[in-house]
Amino acid sequence: MITIVVGTNRPESRARRVADLYARLLAEHGVEAQILDLLELPADFTTSALYNNAGRHDEFNALASLAASAEKLVFIVPEYNCSFPGVLKAFIDGLPYPAGLGHKKAALVGLSSGSQGGLLPLNHLTDVLMYLGTAVLPQRVRLPFIDKHLNADGELTEPFYQQLLREQVEYLLRF
Repeated sequence: MITIVVGTNRPESRARRVADLYARLLAEHGVEAQILDLLELPADFTTSALYNNAGRHDEFNALASLAASAEKLVFIVPEYNCSFPGVLKAFIDGLPYPAGLGHKKAALVGLSSGSQGGLLPLNHLTDVLMYLGTAVLPQRVRLPFIDKHLNADGELTEPFYQQLLREQVEYLLRF
């Protein structure tokens, strides 16, 4: 199973639209995917589901099990202040170590409203994932100026971006 992680808990996020698009691209290859949307995290999860409370929060555990059941993951990562969203880091920190993400494979897609397409967030997340024992697909996709190229229906209007995602899907399926 491939799990697509929406790397923010922002309502109506661009990351969710790209995650839905990615799921459709996988479906074109006959591959089923599930979406792990951080919007579904309990608002108080950093105090009710982590550290001394690990394993005691049913809502958090349901999302953690989506990550645990994945053979491969796709992280759709918006850029927040030159890094990835803190909610994604807190979610990763709440997963069992090292079993939560260890011995898995991951593809990364960065989004930004600026010109770098999430380069720094992807670098930071790659470091974290590799520390946890997750193999990261070298073909990382960066989508700069996402506001100009992603419509409200979740379609990318830039053909090059479409090509990059399609190529990454093919690499991920062989990874």
